[in-house]
Amino acid sequence: MFSSLLPIPAAGVYYAFEKSDLVGQAIVIFLLFGSVFTWTIMIEKGVYLVRCKKMSELFMLLMKRRRRLSEMYRESRNDASPLACVYKAGMDKLMEFYAISPDQLLMGPDHYNVRKLSEIQNEAVRIALEREVSYQIEFMEKRIGMLATVVSACPFFGLLGTVWGIMIAFVSMAAQGRAEVGGLAPGISGALLCTVTGMIVAIPSMIGYNLLTINIRGIIVRMDNFVEEFMARVNLEQLEADKAQE
Repeated sequence: MFSSLLPIPAAGVYYAFEKSDLVGQAIVIFLLFGSVFTWTIMIEKGVYLVRCKKMSELFMLLMKRRRRLSEMYRESRNDASPLACVYKAGMDKLMEFYAISPDQLLMGPDHYNVRKLSEIQNEAVRIALEREVSYQIEFMEKRIGMLATVVSACPFFGLLGTVWGIMIAFVSMAAQGRAEVGGLAPGISGALLCTVTGMIVAIPSMIGYNLLTINIRGIIVRMDNFVEEFMARVNLEQLEADKAQE
């Protein structure tokens, strides 16, 4: 009676699930939970990466308008974008070498002196920047590996449910001693439901995984370019300081 009230596709899905054994039903339910899990990761990461991309682009645009690197320090304190975090890591190392405090930096270049850094100190600044880049990459890729695992595993779970259902259907037919479509169809429909569910979970997850990976790769390229931009600005400021002292 309940099935007759459902649209034909929904009734077919309900029929297939109802006729599955406990193993087949467990696989379908497990795959549905996997779908919820993957969509949660994709939506959460998608929103986060879009936000990171916009904030990083804005931070880079503002930095290009500033004459000195230190002029962005105040804005960076309230900015959680990847580029701002990389910038803060580099500035912290520079302040250490310039022997100044954040308060002095915020008061402007008149309250501290830009010192000529040695090659080792310049390399230390670059290492600090690259270390923060690595940390940001690790943070962005958090749980992306789990999404890739789901993409790979779900079709196999669906296939397992399919093979199991077909096996049970043929065992049941052999036990009855006769081949009838009516006796074989329920088991086959339950088996194919596992395949369909596995594909429903895997296909969106694969698309989402690829899109997230592309966005992460784009942000990584921006951070790598930012490191080079930061070091170039540091060297230029040191050259200007040397000329001013001559």
